[in-house]
Amino acid sequence: MLGGLIAVVVGGVGFGVYALYGGSATGDGARTASAGHEAEAKTGPLSAAEVTTAAERFLTAWQRGEVAEAAAATDDAEAAEALLTGYRKDARIEDVTLTAGARSGAKVPFTVRGTVSYRGVSKPLTYTGALTVVRRAGDGEPRVDWRPSVVHPDLRDGDRLVTGEAGTPPVKALDRDGGELTTAKYPSLGPVLDGLREKYGKTAGGTAGVELRVVRGKQSKADELSDKTLLELSEGTPGTVRTTLSPKLQAAAEQQVARRARASVVALRPSTGEILAVANSSHGFNTAFQGALAPGSTMKVITSSLLIEKGLAAADKAHPCPKYFTYGGWKFQNDDKFQIKGGTFKASFARSCNTAFISQAPKLRNDDLTKQAQQVFGLGRDDWAIGVPSFDGSVPVQSQASMAASLIGQGGVRMNPLNMASVSATVKAGVFRQPYLVSPSVDDRELATASRTLSGSTLSQLRELMAYTAKYGTAAEAMSGVSGDTGAKTGSAEVDGQKKPNGWFTAYRGDLAAAGVVQAAGHGGDTAGPIVAALLKQGG
Repeated sequence: MLGGLIAVVVGGVGFGVYALYGGSATGDGARTASAGHEAEAKTGPLSAAEVTTAAERFLTAWQRGEVAEAAAATDDAEAAEALLTGYRKDARIEDVTLTAGARSGAKVPFTVRGTVSYRGVSKPLTYTGALTVVRRAGDGEPRVDWRPSVVHPDLRDGDRLVTGEAGTPPVKALDRDGGELTTAKYPSLGPVLDGLREKYGKTAGGTAGVELRVVRGKQSKADELSDKTLLELSEGTPGTVRTTLSPKLQAAAEQQVARRARASVVALRPSTGEILAVANSSHGFNTAFQGALAPGSTMKVITSSLLIEKGLAAADKAHPCPKYFTYGGWKFQNDDKFQIKGGTFKASFARSCNTAFISQAPKLRNDDLTKQAQQVFGLGRDDWAIGVPSFDGSVPVQSQASMAASLIGQGGVRMNPLNMASVSATVKAGVFRQPYLVSPSVDDRELATASRTLSGSTLSQLRELMAYTAKYGTAAEAMSGVSGDTGAKTGSAEVDGQKKPNGWFTAYRGDLAAAGVVQAAGHGGDTAGPIVAALLKQGG
């Protein structure tokens, strides 16, 4: 730090702040045109000096509290000025020091140190951020690419930073045995704990403290993101909320997802619907509960129940599995273009033959799969109330090729590990029981129910399909060490622009069901399978 200003090192030489302010009459760094000539827009890759100068100008002005000057250093001055003004007035962050790190291309990381003060109470605040420099549309001048995350990495469009009395008192979340749930012990539970506070903070018996928090805007709320506490200036008195989480299974889930990037898993009890574990290797967004991803071939559990009910398939009867099948103008194929000649439906399910399912599309109505998912498995009705924000799946009515693709978990079908764990639980229990993290007796909420159950014959065949797949099919390797009454299904979901598919796995063992996904990692049996199997081995 030189004279309270920032010095960014470029090529080992200090790039002084004075360069930002000399030679510019406009103060915004714009080039002026000589009489009768317009300045040509700058083009081409940004130079190191341009990136450094633009970043330093923004950070220096922000540090000085010169909001208009800092905003002018971005490519969206209006939005930047509004959020930077709130940074001091609403978030009450003072004495800000910004230290730039080493530039990497057009990206410049930086460290923020300041003090948050409210009614005589102060606490230091430190966090890291990053900005990216781009050429401004129109004149090509280097400017900071404006987005709320420049101010704080947890901010999204429409979010604000606010310091004051907490809108809701804190909660002390407990596992099913009475132990406290914390992010220090279970790192991926942050979004879950935030959701518990938002839902139960005002009714759990606590009193509010003073804190700096992210107040979510319209878009974040639409995405079911909860307000987030960033710094507690004075503690409130927490209320107590007991969850259904098992400390043994939660610890195992955390350990498993930590071994892979973009992994998520959920375990629950089929006989009750109690959620016993939830974990994500990424701790920012709760993909396990709120993700909306194509579930790939794990969807074939639901599709199989439909085909069996309609008499279009039976576990031990012959069923076609050709290399290709064309429907609605799309040519569908199996992984590695395999085929099964003279095989049964059980063989096609265990091998995860796509065409065995696609070939039945001409005999189905457009809404058959949607109704099956809603009526039997309780999915896609937007009526789950588990105790924290969640997404309960979507199986939209589709036609032609998209309808056919939905039969194998592609098209418009969207699920998450919570949904797919519930599918296995429904097969095991024989009836849909809405999963829940907090007992409905805590707040007298009503749990979702299914409108019908599968017949004994259909259910028996479905269990046979999953049991056979767990022992002899694509799930066999992952389930090799899982004993007892088991069933499983693997899945791989293709994603546009992604080299490897998302790997899915759903399974049950006794009174424990689990499902997981590992994004952009490959086949489900190799990726999500070991994660799910490890939890099943723990037992409920």
